[in-house]
Amino acid sequence: MNLVLLQLVLTGFYLASADPTDSLDASVESSAFQTLVLRRPRTGALYKALLPANLSGMEVSVIRLRSRTLWREGTNFSGFTIPPRTLPVPRVKRLAIVYQNLGNWSSQYYSLPGYSLITSVVGFKVYDVSDIHSNSIIKLGLNTSGDPISIHFHAPVVDPHWKTSTGKCAAFYANGTVHFSAMGSAYTCYARDQGRFSIILPSETKKRKQGNYWVIGLALGFVGMALICSVGFVLLRMSRSKKVEVMERRADEGELFKTIWVGGSKMPSATVTRTPPVLENGGLT
Repeated sequence: MNLVLLQLVLTGFYLASADPTDSLDASVESSAFQTLVLRRPRTGALYKALLPANLSGMEVSVIRLRSRTLWREGTNFSGFTIPPRTLPVPRVKRLAIVYQNLGNWSSQYYSLPGYSLITSVVGFKVYDVSDIHSNSIIKLGLNTSGDPISIHFHAPVVDPHWKTSTGKCAAFYANGTVHFSAMGSAYTCYARDQGRFSIILPSETKKRKQGNYWVIGLALGFVGMALICSVGFVLLRMSRSKKVEVMERRADEGELFKTIWVGGSKMPSATVTRTPPVLENGGLT
C-alpha cells in the first residue's frame, strides 16, 4: 500500500513537471529519422544520430528491424535486451527503435522528491518505418508475450559505496506515470514496454553516508592529535634527558671529589686540609 501511494504522489509530481520532455521527444525523433533518411541504413545495424548543439552530452542511436525478425530473434542494443516473441502494436512490416541516453541532462528532465538518480536516464521508443519517406511519425507499442525487456546499467560513478539493496528501478512512461520496481541482478532493471529508465537511491541514504564520513573524519582527527601529542611528549623527555647528560658530563670534566656513603646516599667529599698554626713573636723565648 505504501509503495502504491508513493507511486501516485511521484506520478503527480512528474506530470506537473513533464512538459520539457515533449520538446525533447520531438528533437530526438527528428534527429533519428534524419539519420535514417540520410544514411540509408542496413536492417539490423545500429546508427548514431547527429544531435543539435543544444542537446550536446546526450546520445541517440537508431536501429531498423523487420517485425518478423523481432518476433523470431529479439534484439540487443546499447544495454537493452528485447526478447524473442515480441511484436509491435499495431503490426507493421518494419519498425525503428530509437535509443536514448540523456547523460548529464538526466536530472534536468527527470527528478523525484526524496530520491536521487545514480545512473543516467536511458530509454527507447518504437516507430513505424514501413515508409521511411512518409511525412508522419507513427509511434508503436510493444507486446512482450515472453520474457520481459531487460535494461543493463553501467556501475554508477556518483557514489561507488552505495548498497545495491537500497537502489530501485524507476520507469518513466509516456503517459506521465512513474513505476518503481526492485532491481534484479546488479544494475539491471526489467520492463514490459518502452519508456525511459534509471536507478534511484533514497536521498536520506546519501545523507546517512555523508554523516558517517563526518564521524570517520572526526575520529581520524582525534587519533592524529593524540599521536602528535604522544610524539611531542617523547621528544620533550628526550630533550630533558639530553640536558641532564650534558650537565653530568660537564661535572665529570671539572674537579674530582671523593665520594662517601651517608646513610643510603652517595655524597661527594673533599680532603680535609688543616692550616698549620703560626706562632706570634717567633714563638716562646
